[in-house]
Amino acid sequence: MLDTVLFARDRYLRPGGLILPSKVSLYLAAIEDFQYKRSKLVFWDNIYGVNMECMKRAAISEPLIDCVSPDQIVSRESKILELNLYTVTPPELDFSHKYSMKIERSDRVHGLVAWFEAEFTGLKEPIKLTTSPYNKGTHWRQTIFYLGEEINANAENVLHGSIAVRKSLKDHRSLDIKISYHYSCLLYTSPSPRDGLLSRMPSSACKKKKKKK
Repeated sequence: MLDTVLFARDRYLRPGGLILPSKVSLYLAAIEDFQYKRSKLVFWDNIYGVNMECMKRAAISEPLIDCVSPDQIVSRESKILELNLYTVTPPELDFSHKYSMKIERSDRVHGLVAWFEAEFTGLKEPIKLTTSPYNKGTHWRQTIFYLGEEINANAENVLHGSIAVRKSLKDHRSLDIKISYHYSCLLYTSPSPRDGLLSRMPSSACKKKKKKK
């Protein structure tokens, strides 16, 4: 979709003209979603008496478009992309970015949720459109990427990794998305007479390929 916006910008925008919105940002956060994830997978165990468990891998690899409750979010958000629509070029729409999010409460992490914000600048009163779970819902909702295995996360620990996004080679209207994630635990060691010591223990990395239509 942005390709057509950039095509129109390069062909029709006059000097001093406005692009609305003019800036777009993407965010990620970790969520707890046991009930929905389980129902999405258990569904395949018995389809009118037929065990179709082999479909679980495909089902979990597809992003889910839905509204996420703020109560489900267990980490701070991490900005993974910011685009200036006056200057961005089509090749820059394919991107990779590292992320890091601090866990804010001890809970299980079942996936990552993504949302965008669009800023309308150059107006007398700038406007920000947000699809954040913390704000009123929109028809865009949010995008959920489920992890292969849940993580038992503790407050103050860190979930970090990278996300790579590119246009699909098979369908230009689809995206190929690859997400890696690592969970780092902060473990308290025996305290010295003066203060406590912290050591960081990273877990093994897990990688999944996702596709968003």
